[in-house]
Amino acid sequence: MEWRASHILVKDRALAEDLLKRIKQGAQFESLAREYSTCPSKSSGGDLGWFGPGKMVAPFESAVKRLSPGSVGDVVQTQFGYHVIKCTGRKD
Repeated sequence: MEWRASHILVKDRALAEDLLKRIKQGAQFESLAREYSTCPSKSSGGDLGWFGPGKMVAPFESAVKRLSPGSVGDVVQTQFGYHVIKCTGRKD
């Protein structure tokens, strides 16, 4: 199993929750990633590419596993900060 995901990484939970709310109201995920994310992936709209089991930290991976392609999940906290995650693909 492999997944493809994009994310927006921020240090503040309140900001992450606000960004998630804006996405659910129709804001462009990629635009918000470029503007707010602290991850180098922000230059590509938050795209992390394809990854398999064990390649991402556990809370991130388990959140992506629960998402269907095209959907955005709840805010996830890891040691890196707070993530807004969008699943963009899945391969069996």
